[in-house]
Amino acid sequence: TDWFEGDDPSAARDWETLDRLRKDHPGKICPKPSSLEAQTLSGLSVAAAGDLIYTNYPISGFVCKNEDQPKKMCNDYRVSFVCHPPTETIPVDQEHVTQLRVDNKGHICRFSLYIEVVTTETKTPAASTEQNFYAYNPTQGFICRNKDQKSGNCRDYKVGFGCPCKY
Repeated sequence: TDWFEGDDPSAARDWETLDRLRKDHPGKICPKPSSLEAQTLSGLSVAAAGDLIYTNYPISGFVCKNEDQPKKMCNDYRVSFVCHPPTETIPVDQEHVTQLRVDNKGHICRFSLYIEVVTTETKTPAASTEQNFYAYNPTQGFICRNKDQKSGNCRDYKVGFGCPCKY
């Protein structure tokens, strides 16, 4: 999702709760976020900011308590939620990069340089199958929708990502 910031550090805490953010930003956060990321308004990670965090859970949200901090004040945080696209509403062969990173933790680089897609049966490159693709890039991953095909069905594909040498 986009970054959301709903609370300034008060006398007690900085809290970015899911319920409150949903009220402040209706329709912008999915029903069941799978994870959340928090960072200071200046872009520092929680670890780099050095705050002790009370909770950092997608269902409840993010809470930093001032009383837990050595300096007795939390930084001002914003949060972003990871939401997976609904798979039950559109028949697709979907290899969405966000879900692939969750399912294959540590095996897909954060900033892929390219994507390689082949059919699972014959290893035919996707570009040679004459099918239409909704997404086919290293940022989003690969999405083939049945409704976009002349035959009415996507073939079964597998995806590989090219990573920078430092990964």
